[in-house]
Amino acid sequence: MVKKKYMPITKSAKKALRQSLGRRARNIQKKREIKNLLKEMGTLVSQKKVEEAKKLLPQVYKILDKAAKTGLIKKNTAARKKSRITLSLSSAKPSEARDEVNPQRAVAKPQ
Repeated sequence: MVKKKYMPITKSAKKALRQSLGRRARNIQKKREIKNLLKEMGTLVSQKKVEEAKKLLPQVYKILDKAAKTGLIKKNTAARKKSRITLSLSSAKPSEARDEVNPQRAVAKPQ
């Protein structure tokens, strides 16, 4: 619980304080979920458990997209985290199997 810096006087201020404390608790919990999921994903990638990490990928994408949609994190932050996760997952795999994780790499580039 957060130490109150002021005592609300009006009825609406009291309600606003209750709401903000509830939102704060919810936001902290969601951020903790995101952090734990990203940490778990990083652990799986570092242990070269690519198949398990691939199964976790949609769950990571979902929680990041939802957090960005609700304003918990910014849109570009979610995009950056998703990009880095995908990159680390694809770098943990052998080079010929990378195209499964990132289909854009499958496009042949003119040399």
